[in-house]
Amino acid sequence: MILTDVNFFSETLGMRATLGVILPQQPLSENTQQKSKNKRPPKYRTLYLLHGHSDDHTAWQRWTSIERYVEGMNLAVVMPSVHLSFYADMEHGGKYWQFISQEVPAVVRSLFPLSDQRADNFVAGLSMGGYGAFKLALAHPEQYACAASLSGAVDIREVVQGHGEPQDEIWLTEMRNIFGNLSKVPGSQHDLFTLANKVSKSKEKPRLYQCCGTEDFLYADNIRFRDYVQSLPLDLTYEEGPGEHNWAYWDTMIQKILAWLPR
Repeated sequence: MILTDVNFFSETLGMRATLGVILPQQPLSENTQQKSKNKRPPKYRTLYLLHGHSDDHTAWQRWTSIERYVEGMNLAVVMPSVHLSFYADMEHGGKYWQFISQEVPAVVRSLFPLSDQRADNFVAGLSMGGYGAFKLALAHPEQYACAASLSGAVDIREVVQGHGEPQDEIWLTEMRNIFGNLSKVPGSQHDLFTLANKVSKSKEKPRLYQCCGTEDFLYADNIRFRDYVQSLPLDLTYEEGPGEHNWAYWDTMIQKILAWLPR
């Protein structure tokens, strides 16, 4: 496998951005044969793997064995960094939704032999990244065949309000900087319930995988979203079991998600 960091100037953000990429490594003999027959190298299926709140593009590499897990799958893994943006075009900050949904795929496909076919593109993430993964697939079902959420912040209506509990002003200020008027988040383009309902009526529907540990503080949010999606004509695989909001759980579950992806 090939592991590399890509540092580039993001036109969307107006600053330098970084992402990690894992690529299959072909034997030299295969490359030689392809060149001798004037064949183009294969374009790889791609998994966009999203980080959680307070992490960055290195988290999946540091805390799981993702590089080892994708060995032999002929699958590229793209791990972008979006800071504390919740994968949104922020009210006061960068346009991270445009960055993740448009610029990142365009940049990595310009640099590496990655397929742009819907059937070859998947997205997954944990916590904030689980929210971002479902948001990408539900908002752009024409681009992603599958999406997976691990312990996702899937009920953004509760997340932005701190789950109805008294919160310090730091969290609420952060949420307002991202989403603006928090009372307008339910039913908006940020709301996964709204997006799921919309995509359930479309021709192209991504397959969904959702998991959460029963001891996770986001467990109740995940149950609400699971029940809602199961009431719609959507293909949802749901799994729960003992587990907290930590890397021990996510390292186990990412292996199950990789096995769930179409070969």
